This record gives sequence, C-alpha cells and structure tokens, in this order.
Amino acid sequence: MVSGGSVATASDSAPPRTTHGPCQYSQTPEEPSARRVPLPPDPRRTPVRGTVDLAVPTSQGPLPLRLERAKAPCTVQSFLHLTRHGFYDRTVCHRLTAYPTLKVLQCGDPTGTGEGGPGYKYKDELPVDLPPAATDPTGTRRLYGRGLLAMANAGPNTNGSQFFVVYGDSALRPNYTVFGTVGPAGLATLDKVAAGGIEPTAENPAPVDGTPVLRTELLHVRPSCRH
Repeated sequence: MVSGGSVATASDSAPPRTTHGPCQYSQTPEEPSARRVPLPPDPRRTPVRGTVDLAVPTSQGPLPLRLERAKAPCTVQSFLHLTRHGFYDRTVCHRLTAYPTLKVLQCGDPTGTGEGGPGYKYKDELPVDLPPAATDPTGTRRLYGRGLLAMANAGPNTNGSQFFVVYGDSALRPNYTVFGTVGPAGLATLDKVAAGGIEPTAENPAPVDGTPVLRTELLHVRPSCRH
C-alpha cells in the first residue's frame, strides 16, 4: 500500500551521478548541496602543475590563499569550481579550535553548522611528505604546520566543501588533504580570530573547540592570479 501523495519514479531510484574523469566526483543525494551547484568538471587531463592565488577578504581581515595543483589536483579543481559558482561567498567560518595540538579555523559550510556541503564528494589526495609531529611519541601523527590549507572530512574519501586553515602547528593523522597555504596577511587575520577566543556555552564556560567569538565571514572568494 502506498501512503501519502507521492509516487516513486525512475529518477528517484537512479544511482547517484559520478563524473568519468580521474577525480570521480560523486553526488551525495543523502546530503544535498547547501547551495545549488553542479558537479565539477573532470577532464581526463586534470591540471597538475602551477598555483592559483585567491584574494579572500573576510570580515576580520584578508585571508589570501595559494592553491597548489601538484599537491592535490582534484581538490584544487573542485575548490576553484565552487569559487566560480560563488559557493563560498558570504559564508561564515563556523569552528575554531584551540587545543595544544590542534589550532585551526574551519570554514566552507554555507549553513554555518558544520553539516553543509556541495552535494558531492570525492577522493582523498593525502599528503606523503609531512614530518612526524614531535608531540606524538607513537609516530602516527604528522605535523600540519602553521599556514597550511587542508580539507576537512567525515572519513575516507568524503571531501566536499569544508576546509581548514592552520594558525598554529597541529598534530594530526595524515588523513586530511593538503592543497595549499595561507599568505602572511592571512596569518595575521587568523591570529586575530584565535586571540578573540571561542564562544562559551552553558555547559562549558571556557571551551577549546567551538564558534569563534569574532564572527569571520568570507566576503568574496575568487582567483586573483595563476602561476
């Protein structure tokens, strides 16, 4: 018996679309896009050389980024695709951490909740050249140094739109794709945001992970030049 007023159609049961190039961007129907955006282009010869500079003005100051194609060509391809569609414009960086071994600002979710994404996912391009973290005697964690730009994820091969910038040397398992760096002016902005602290909650008056006190909005994200 069918309940309600809707009837399933062939399109409802169609498998998620996946691009046919080397990056294989795949739709995530269970996690629809926070802002409407198509799948990125996925050419057979994805660019693997050169850098792209982004001049990113924020409500707290400039956050210039340099994307490095050689480190993560599919990630850079996706990130540039989202910028061209204005996906990151007027979005708020929703998470600041201040642990002794994790100091990052996380951005890239138009909903500002940490749950939003672009409606697709793609493979990891994990770093292989990060030095061991001196704070980890087990040797399993790597140094994500101050100034790195990396993708946030919810597990293996779940990259979407959320990313983080490292304002203080951090020790992480090498499970996060590194795809660029933050310029000197951006580090000054990050230091300002970090110094502002994290909003207290009823449960925790002095949190080390949560919403930044200084609201940091990405005003406009577009490529400024290529090398």
